[in-house]
Amino acid sequence: MQLVCEKLFTELAGSPVFEASDIKVRAKPVAYFRIGTDPQTFVHATLLLMEGRDEATRTTLNRTIIERLRELLPDVGSITVQDLEIERATYLKNLF
Repeated sequence: MQLVCEKLFTELAGSPVFEASDIKVRAKPVAYFRIGTDPQTFVHATLLLMEGRDEATRTTLNRTIIERLRELLPDVGSITVQDLEIERATYLKNLF
């Protein structure tokens, strides 16, 4: 999964939509699940975006992510991507 994270980071960093320093790619295992498709394997990506991006941009980013995941994880039964908007007014960030 570390390689998947690295590849997704590189892909997104190459997009004019982001600054590389703002990108965070994380992977978390799910201990318990049951999905409706076989094989019983899945990856779900959530793309958190600062508000204001248009639908075409969000769709392009989601499509890029799902295509890279399918290339990197060809045996996974279900791959999904969802984007969510972050409200700029209430988002806080603290860096050292």
